[in-house]
Amino acid sequence: MSTVDYQVAGSVATITLDAPERRNALSAQLLAQLRAALDAAEADGAVRSVVLSHTGSVFCSGMDLTTVTDVPAAEQPINAFPVLLQRLWEFGKPVLARVAGKARAGGIGLIAASDIAIGTPAADFAFTEVRLGLVPAVISAPVLPRMTPRAVLELCLTGETFDAARAAEIGLLNRVVVDVDAELARCTELLAGCEPKALAATKQLLRRDRSGRSLAEDLSAMSALSAQYFASDEAAEGIAAFRQKRPPAWAVNR
Repeated sequence: MSTVDYQVAGSVATITLDAPERRNALSAQLLAQLRAALDAAEADGAVRSVVLSHTGSVFCSGMDLTTVTDVPAAEQPINAFPVLLQRLWEFGKPVLARVAGKARAGGIGLIAASDIAIGTPAADFAFTEVRLGLVPAVISAPVLPRMTPRAVLELCLTGETFDAARAAEIGLLNRVVVDVDAELARCTELLAGCEPKALAATKQLLRRDRSGRSLAEDLSAMSALSAQYFASDEAAEGIAAFRQKRPPAWAVNR
């Protein structure tokens, strides 16, 4: 049974969590199919960005606590989910979360691991772990860099439900719009005009670990990276296109 739908239109791959009867819970099957969809998007040179969407009124309810599966240990949700979050976080193409419903626990982890998250007023969120005697351990890895410290502390301790407006205010969402698909189309159109290697490198440098590195050391490393890209054929084409007032050859929407 399929729990994830994968479609490509133009330069955009849309990965849709499609198990609404189970509130798109993170089962072993859904995680495996989500991983396979990401693999397909990564391998497709025509894909410049990925939209992570959902069917039904729930984006993702978190870990599937009801289904027992006879799968290898590595594929059990408790083990497969951290691997998937890291895959999303380090994915070489921009990932945009389309959130038009409820997100709970691990579902919030998926949103936090995405690069851009757009929600609708119908979306709401809750870290429900403590109310089940659990802790939001795994999702804290992508959540903490996104959300303001005071807010994440309060919401993880209380398990209180919060709305889309507050999610945007504290950094979980980029913004809240009524027409989420139009906003996603605008964002993916912008990304289609960007050079793929530069996008991947920009994602990586913005998430680099600067702990233990002085400002001088960090500036030296970033200067070397900048020089590397200034010397690339892609940059030569981009700069030439800018001077000639034309789209670069590597832009999808030229």
